[in-house]
Amino acid sequence: MRILHVYKDYTPVLGGIENHVRLLAEGQVRRGHRVTVLVTNPAPRGWRTHEETINGVRVVRAGRLATVASTPLSLSLFREVRRLSCDVIHLHFPYPVGEVAQWLFGPRTARRVLTYHSDVVRQKILLRLYAPLMRRVLAGVDVILATSQPYAESSPVLRRFWNRVRVVPLGIETARFCTAPPERTAAWRTRLAPEGEPLLLFVGRLRYYKGLDVLLQAMPLVPRAHLVVAGDGPMRANWQRLANHLALSERVVFLGDVPDEELPALYHAADLFVLPATARSEAFGTVLIEAMAAGLPLVTTDVGTGTSWVNQHGETGLVVPPRAPAALAAAITQLLENPDLRRVMGRAGQQRALAEFDVERMVERVLEVYREVASFGPSPADEYNVT
Repeated sequence: MRILHVYKDYTPVLGGIENHVRLLAEGQVRRGHRVTVLVTNPAPRGWRTHEETINGVRVVRAGRLATVASTPLSLSLFREVRRLSCDVIHLHFPYPVGEVAQWLFGPRTARRVLTYHSDVVRQKILLRLYAPLMRRVLAGVDVILATSQPYAESSPVLRRFWNRVRVVPLGIETARFCTAPPERTAAWRTRLAPEGEPLLLFVGRLRYYKGLDVLLQAMPLVPRAHLVVAGDGPMRANWQRLANHLALSERVVFLGDVPDEELPALYHAADLFVLPATARSEAFGTVLIEAMAAGLPLVTTDVGTGTSWVNQHGETGLVVPPRAPAALAAAITQLLENPDLRRVMGRAGQQRALAEFDVERMVERVLEVYREVASFGPSPADEYNVT
């Protein structure tokens, strides 16, 4: 099967959707499929179209003109969508340029699948302008993949297209996180909690919806704990200033981006994983699966998305309201003071990660959807009649 994935960025660009596309594409290659990923070309030579092969995946990086509101603009991407032949074109939403390009110029013989990663939450002006086209794009695909049942049910957009929605959870290479070299784990522990203090871990891009500011506000209520922040992003400077303002500089470490090969040991060095999201932009949280696979209990917030389904309250961790530092601190304290409960939840989380969220299970579920749409009648891409 010839498969074409369309999104804005691909490895080595870091991000949850970028990593998902990579894992899915490489998994499909392992199953014997011919896979192309069409994205835009980042700086320093972003204006040029470039093609390469990475781990068996053909990667076409279309020339990028500019980036507006985190959206790369590319006329070359329209040309490449028309040029690249495929049996299935798989869009990763939200990326308006890619979605409109396939709507206008995608091969009419291809089946269309779209993974709906998140509602457009913050760019409200962009959404108002894009909404009419967005509805036509969504009406023109065969199947829309939601990453969790709670997100599918709570999205005002997906409710309009409910008969086309299928749920396929995201997956990761769970085996990679189940174990870690003891010497690397010990080295991280010695560096980050030299006196044996409790160690909290946050991993992710430092964007507004991650809620790290809420976790920092909770830290004075958990006086013995240390917090390590792995990842970089636009909010890093602001949140470092907040940590200093709260007199937390000796208990909070901002590591920046951590090499991928070091992440398993970092997870195993921690006592507890915290994801204090504050908005629906945190739609799933693959870092939660990484932490679960490493045997860590979780503390998360209920923002009405998949995070409270991945982390099941009372079983794999605790779930608290968003933007509530006191509630967050209370949940962290409860788990830090009860090592037996942490172990029970950690084991339950690891079992859940292995059973439900392994990359090979995700790849097979997606391929099942491809086989399903291959049996459909005329494609809705010929209609575009939703207004």
